[in-house]
Amino acid sequence: MSLVLVVEDESAIAELIAINLRHAGFEVAIAADADAAQAAVDRVLPDLVVLDWMLPSQSGVQLARRWRADARTRELPLIMLTARAEEADKITGLDAGADDYLTKPFSTKELMARIRAVLRRKAPEALDAAVEVLGLRLDPATRRVTRRQGEEMREVKVGPTEFRLLHFLMTHPERVHSRAQLLDRVWGDHVFIEERTVDVHVKRLREALAPVNCSGLIETVRGAGYRLTQQLGTVPA
Repeated sequence: MSLVLVVEDESAIAELIAINLRHAGFEVAIAADADAAQAAVDRVLPDLVVLDWMLPSQSGVQLARRWRADARTRELPLIMLTARAEEADKITGLDAGADDYLTKPFSTKELMARIRAVLRRKAPEALDAAVEVLGLRLDPATRRVTRRQGEEMREVKVGPTEFRLLHFLMTHPERVHSRAQLLDRVWGDHVFIEERTVDVHVKRLREALAPVNCSGLIETVRGAGYRLTQQLGTVPA
């Protein structure tokens, strides 16, 4: 389930957007100002942000620029939502890093269509597309995991379950996933598998990544689950 953060100080508008998102199957978080939005993003990286231009204390444009300057949030999909309809305003919003721009009053159907379109553009081109995080590369087509270290490419030997687990985590970076969610997404509908099985495979995955200094990519979030971090400096070169 994709998580959408709605950053909007008008509660009626925020709730209208949230209702439509939940009806369409999205998970929703709401922030009423820039500080709350930053805190929400720091806590869990959403799949997309609907960002109001006019916010208390700091504008949505300033927030967008801050996120685009940060490696962790640089690729975060943003849709700017604003009453400012002038062409110059639209250019300013897009130049600040917005992927799309919708003016108030707006159609909720159009907003939902634009959200789906941005998520499609931002998603991996195909399930067999190679993914890379901090030099660690996973290629589903060849079933190989490698790590670039200087001029050398070192292969990482992982089992089939660890490969699927790593693939899921790498294609959903910075998101915290509970053990139940990982069982559902990586193991499928195997309801008789215990949640502690996830811990065993995470341990094996970290052991496999240790020789190429990537075990620190897999973080334990106490009381919540696991996530794969993209933070520079977390993993030694």
